[in-house]
Amino acid sequence: MKILLLGGTGAMGEYLSDILSQKGNQTFVTTRSLRTSKENLTFIQGNAKNLSFLKSILDKRWDAIVDFMVYSTAQFQKRVDLLLNATHQYVFLSSARVYADSESPIVESSPRLLDVSNDVEFLKTDEYSLAKARQEDILRKSGKANWTIIRPYITFSSHRLQLGVLEKEDWLYRALKGKTIVFSEDINSKLTTLTFGIDVAKSISALIGEEETYGETFHITTEEHTKWSEILDLYLDILENHLGYRPKVIFENKED
Repeated sequence: MKILLLGGTGAMGEYLSDILSQKGNQTFVTTRSLRTSKENLTFIQGNAKNLSFLKSILDKRWDAIVDFMVYSTAQFQKRVDLLLNATHQYVFLSSARVYADSESPIVESSPRLLDVSNDVEFLKTDEYSLAKARQEDILRKSGKANWTIIRPYITFSSHRLQLGVLEKEDWLYRALKGKTIVFSEDINSKLTTLTFGIDVAKSISALIGEEETYGETFHITTEEHTKWSEILDLYLDILENHLGYRPKVIFENKED
């Protein structure tokens, strides 16, 4: 198959491109930086958010497109027909952040924040969880069924270590420079799951080319869960061993 990964150089994409190319698929990955191509894996330099660049690579038909890009709802609306018409299967990377809080285990049919929130001011925004849910709805209303929605949760790799909603650039780099980590007291007490990027990539790979996945939604995560406070302690233990001292943490109260 000939497969295009839009923005596929992150925690999931880097593994997925290797998995697909090693299976013998002609795999193409858009990247804003110059990268060296290898057998069955071709990097296309350019910004996939740029509509002109996107049109230039979608002038040929693809067997599958896996879209890791983050769009505003307005941006996605302008691109959806272009993307769906250029491929047999369009794999849209949504997020498990679309789900509302739940006392029971979350499944694909669990309520989404967009559908149950009564926060009028919040609903006026295009916040990440709302944007992803709205873009899911755009696909469902597109009149086409050659799409597959994937909802991963927190995904980590050797290049990506999240702390709540903070990327490593927002907390790890501060710790390495001797600065205080600023973290949310509310998030610190919440449960989460963490999934290794290669496990998510293997699951996405298994869905590509399978027609029974068209028009379906899948979330990919682990059944294991833990509190962010425990993950923070694990990070701090490792940093203390590396730095010779334990980084300081300040907890912000969202009501402050």
